[in-house]
Amino acid sequence: MRPLTEEETQTLFKKLAEYTGASLKNLIAPLDSSPNADRYVFRLSHGRVYYVRLSLANLATSIPRDNLLSLGVCMGKFTKTGKFRLHITSLPILAEHARSKIWIRPNGVMPFLYGSNVAKAHVARFPEDTPEHQGIIVCTQDDVPLGFGITARSTAEARRLDPTGVVCFRQADCGEYLRDEDTLFASG
Repeated sequence: MRPLTEEETQTLFKKLAEYTGASLKNLIAPLDSSPNADRYVFRLSHGRVYYVRLSLANLATSIPRDNLLSLGVCMGKFTKTGKFRLHITSLPILAEHARSKIWIRPNGVMPFLYGSNVAKAHVARFPEDTPEHQGIIVCTQDDVPLGFGITARSTAEARRLDPTGVVCFRQADCGEYLRDEDTLFASG
């Protein structure tokens, strides 16, 4: 595991900022106010970025790279073109620090978990003043995060859509744990 380069860090933070906004700085802030406080860091291993405590990342340096499969939470991976793609495994961190969420009705949960986009008919609550192409967390009405996506329309435009209109483009959902179980954690 190695620290991210400056370019990799900027790419990662740009992607995370789409979902977290200003609370991005809370992801890497020290855990307490003591002088030797532990904090979370991002580390790269086999093209994947992990979110892990600094103390654990330092301990992991004694393990050979080929033997270390994973450490901490896998946030996503870098593509061959240098872009960053978030994985569903980052959902707990994104949901905790999310800027905006969309809540869907029970009749929209299964279509979303099967890989469909969120239609207006499935939306229970939509946040006010959400712009178009904004990162958003998709939750049930009980506030259970199901996945994340990008808004297809702003709030004002979404209100005027017909019931079959797409409100949110799916990026990742919890159904990926079953649909992609062979490739989700595979190296390469």
